[in-house]
Amino acid sequence: MRAMPYTNDRLPDPELHAEFYADVPMKRAIAWIVDGVLIAILTIVAIPFTAFTALFFLPLLWLVLGFLYRVMTLAGGSATWGMRLMAISFRTHNGGPMTLPEAFLHTLIYSLSMSFVVPQLISIGTMLFTERGQSLGDLFLGTVAINRSARA
Repeated sequence: MRAMPYTNDRLPDPELHAEFYADVPMKRAIAWIVDGVLIAILTIVAIPFTAFTALFFLPLLWLVLGFLYRVMTLAGGSATWGMRLMAISFRTHNGGPMTLPEAFLHTLIYSLSMSFVVPQLISIGTMLFTERGQSLGDLFLGTVAINRSARA
């Protein structure tokens, strides 16, 4: 794959550079599963460090660790470990990698949309049917998940 063709600090055009968006929704779904497994492992590992009291608030621990995992991995490389495995990453509206505040906002919007069925369904629909495969949060923030360039 070629280097990212940025023009005027913009994202690649989905018609001219369709290879950056090819199969991204499916890759995001697989990455989501991988990330869920990793968060589950982190949660299980954390339980003994709480003297097993975490068993009483396990869903909250899962949510907090998942939130921190997503923010830190997105801020650290514009992709979660699942996304890195699938060779995709996020780019902001100007084509750059995510910063910590952008990663926090993206994760917050993701977490809120995952809390309700209708936003989840809308988000899945927008990933499947928009030209850049953007989720609801991506549309709001102007971010996009793309296939990583071989040079990236």
